[in-house]
This record gives sequence, structure tokens and C-alpha cells, in this order.
Amino acid sequence: MVDLTYIGRGRVENLLEKMFNKKNVKGKEMLKINNIKMPVKHNENDLKNVVCKLYKINKNEIKSFEIAGQAIDARKKNNVVFVYAVNIKLENEKKFENIKNIKKFEKQIYSISKIENFSENEKIKRPVVVGSGPAGIFAGLVIAEAGLKPIIIEQGKNVDERKKDVYNFFKTRKLNKYSNVQFGEGGAGTFSDGKLNTNTNNFRMQKIYDELILAGAEKKISYMSKPHIGTDKLIGIMKNIRKKIESLGGEYRFCTKLTKINYENNKLKEIEVEDLENEKKYTISTNIAVLAIGHSARETFYMLNEQKVQMERKIFSVGVRIEHKQSMINRAQYGKFADKLPSAEYKLNVKTSNGRGVYTFCMCPGGVVVPSASEENRLVVNGMSYSKRNLENANSAILVNVFPDDFEGNSVLAGIEFQRKLEEKAFILGGSDYKAPVQLFGDFLNNKVSKKLGNVKPSYLADYKFADLNQIFPEYINSSLKEGITLMDKKIKGFANYDAILTGVESRSSSPVKIPRNEKFFANIEGIMPCGEGAGYAGGIMSAAVDGVKCAEFVVEYFKDLMSK
Repeated sequence: MVDLTYIGRGRVENLLEKMFNKKNVKGKEMLKINNIKMPVKHNENDLKNVVCKLYKINKNEIKSFEIAGQAIDARKKNNVVFVYAVNIKLENEKKFENIKNIKKFEKQIYSISKIENFSENEKIKRPVVVGSGPAGIFAGLVIAEAGLKPIIIEQGKNVDERKKDVYNFFKTRKLNKYSNVQFGEGGAGTFSDGKLNTNTNNFRMQKIYDELILAGAEKKISYMSKPHIGTDKLIGIMKNIRKKIESLGGEYRFCTKLTKINYENNKLKEIEVEDLENEKKYTISTNIAVLAIGHSARETFYMLNEQKVQMERKIFSVGVRIEHKQSMINRAQYGKFADKLPSAEYKLNVKTSNGRGVYTFCMCPGGVVVPSASEENRLVVNGMSYSKRNLENANSAILVNVFPDDFEGNSVLAGIEFQRKLEEKAFILGGSDYKAPVQLFGDFLNNKVSKKLGNVKPSYLADYKFADLNQIFPEYINSSLKEGITLMDKKIKGFANYDAILTGVESRSSSPVKIPRNEKFFANIEGIMPCGEGAGYAGGIMSAAVDGVKCAEFVVEYFKDLMSK
């Protein structure tokens, strides 16, 4: 439930990236064959036969064959095809050099050096990871693989208990502020769609795919152009990765909230936490706290600000969820092949006459709109799909960029207050009981409350109430949404249908702050390591997980230095 409007990593990090690339990757030479086109109906054996026929390869020459990429090319609606890339290992590969669509490459295998016989002493304490979303999980995993026995604290519950609280909220609208769609094991993405598509192109991605597959995800996530797992499968996968971390000496402490950081001479000494179940506070001595806190950890942001951790305001986005019939999206995207392919996706962006970008985000084919509040008397929505993506509606966020100049006051946390005001208005419009305010798009255009539904039925899981969503946003956002959705209709016919359903409010697409980090990945206090989406360094599950791995590498290097002194 985060977007791609985050600030880049910077030159220093890119230089360090090259250093870690050499240290943590082993290569395996293979051939990659690109741009193999296949009809809609085919199987992997058909693909292998086509490759052999195209390049005159004898099957007996093949030592290994695997799919490396898969996409659907639907630009020609009368001839939709699958496009593949494959990795192939042959006995004699020299004869395939300088042939179009074939290149030699090294398949990268990630590894981390292990610190043997790690143990605590007066000066060296176990690293702590704060948060168990994608960044925290993969930071914790790599740190554990290096032998450093991390303590992972999470203010929410383990994924099984969290699931009960989430679905209870959907049913009864009784919110648990520490165990919900935002907080708990797995992070916000667990109750989304498990979308793994990203603009990130990083050698660490294969590590993420491999671990998810080992934990129960399907192998195809490693090669699909827009991979996803599904909420129903993510729950078990998160649990399996936790078990692996624990088997490596890591320790999880759920219902444990970071409440304070203590430091001397600008160096972290310990953190204070609260055991929320037993209402007890205690301290954990540590050299490093990886802050993988997520974009919705508002109380933690305020605490860090009070503790003089430097933060910056940043661009983020807000908007609504839009719903259409999935069958309409399928026809628009696939034409006559609509019934023969998986539920269609879309990704749209336009620029409106007021200069603001409007774009779709976290599109959920065959999914539902979910209640995603984490604070009392504030309403937030998100989208979710199960692995089969076979429900009646398609939904997506429609977001408008907002900038620091749009926020009132000079506080670094003004973006949080901007979000909160929108969520409070949405809560009231929905009836002040976590029902969602909904409106037909045609009525939104005309600034009037809808009276009845058209062809599309709202899928929001905690009931809904007709309202005028114009009352939630400032005029520049309303006008941007109206114009933006209308322009998107030129790309997908029917997108701006009168009876498309809008649901408010989508306000947690990304973090409203960034926590700058230096060449050692620390904030302005040594030992505080900002990580992932909440710190402003990621824009989705994959980029957050990759940043978690990067942070873990710096943790390992830091401990090597400590232990060598």
C-alpha cells in the first residue's frame, strides 16, 4: 500500500551498491534468449519446442532450461500473445554468440558472509529490527543468516492472530489499533495483493523471490512481468519466513512497541519498548536499531521527532479507490481473448491541466476494497486480491500528487496531519462507524450524493454509505480526480462510466516523511538505521524488501568492524 513517489537513494548509496554487488553475488554463466512469442494456449513443453526449432537446438544439448521472463502483449487485440525470455545452459554455447535475441550472462546467486561465534558482551549487543513488514522481515532474515541473532520487535500480532483481528474488523467494525491491515506481521502488503512488480532493478531481487518461493509462493513469481502472491497465501508465507529466522537464532517479540531511543555522544545505547499485552515497559541494549517501521507508524514518527532524529517532508499522494466490473476491464485489455486469459490489469497515468499528476496504483484484479484504518475515528481504504483474482470487481487507487507546500504549517510532520484530516472527514461522511463513503463517478462529477447503484456494486467489506466525496478533499484534488479519470477513459474505454464506484479515502500510499541516512546508512544518530517504505526508501513490497537486505548488509559490516576492535 505504498507508491513510487519516494525520493531516490543518492550517489553515495549507488557507489556502495557496486561494492556489495561484488562481495555478495556469485555468478553462474548461461545463455538468455529473449522475445519468444507464444499463442495464448500453450505449456512449458511447447515453449521449449519452439526455442529448439527457432535456434536449431538439439534437445540432447540442453543441460538446463528455465523461464526467465513472461509477459502478455495485448497491443493487438486480435492477436494477443505471451512473450518469454528463457535461461538455457547448453553443451556448446559458442555457436550461439552474436545471434539476435541471445546473450551470454551470469545468473546471480546472492550470499552474505557469516560472522562465526557471535556473542554479546559489554560493548557488542544484538541488533534490533523494528517492524516486520517486507523491509523488516528481509533485514532480519539476512542479519540472521550472517549469524547476528536479531531481535525483531513488532507492535502488532503474529500473522495468525492478526488475521482474526482484521476479519473481525471487517465484520464488526471494531478496530484494534495495533492489529489491523496496517500493523502486524507481514506489514500492510499482507492484506493487499502481494504485488511484487516494481521499477527496482537490483541483484537482490532474486534473493527475495527465492526466499518467498522456499516459504510457499509459486515459482512463477520469479519470472512473471507483474507477479503477485495473494493475501490468502501470504499469511502462511510470512509464518514460514519467521520460522526460518528463528531457526537461525533470530527472535520475534510481537505486541512490542518502540517508545523511546536512548543515546550518548550521538551513538545509540538502548531502546525503550512497551509490552502491549502485559502493559510493561523495559529496555533493550543494542548497537543498531533498523527502523523498518512502515508508512503508518505515526506515533513512532512523532517520538523520533521529539528525540531529535532528523526527518524531511516529502511528496506523497492521496485519492480514492475506483471499481469497475472485472469483465469490462478484461474486454478493454484483451478483446476477444478476454475469457481465455487471467484477470486483466492496468496501469494508467495522466497529467491534468492544473499540472498535477494523477495515476492508478495498487490495482487489484478480481479483488475487493478493504477497511484499512489504524487510528480510531479515521477511515482509510485499500485494495486486496486473493491468489485466484476471480471476484466480480476490479479496483485501483486513483491518486493525486501532493507536495510539502500543500501542507499547513512548517512542521516536518505536517503531511501526517494532512492525511489525518482527510481520514477524519471520510470517517464522518461514512457515518462515523467505519462504513465507507461511496459515490458513483458521474455523481462525483456533478457534486451530488448518489441515490442508487448502477451496474457496479461496492465491494468494501465493512458496509458503505452514499456521500459526496467532494467534501473530503481540497478543490485542487477534486478537480484533478475528475479530469484525471476522464482522461483515463481515452486509454480504457468505459473507465469513466457514470456508475463506476468511488470509495474514500486512500491516504496511505506512501510515507509523508523521509529519514535521511549517511554513507553508513545511519540517520543523524549512529546506530539508528532508517529502512524501507516508512523511512522514504521504498515504493512497494519488492523495493522495501530489497532495502531491507541492503540495510542488513550495512549491519553486518558494522558488526565486523566492532568485533575487530
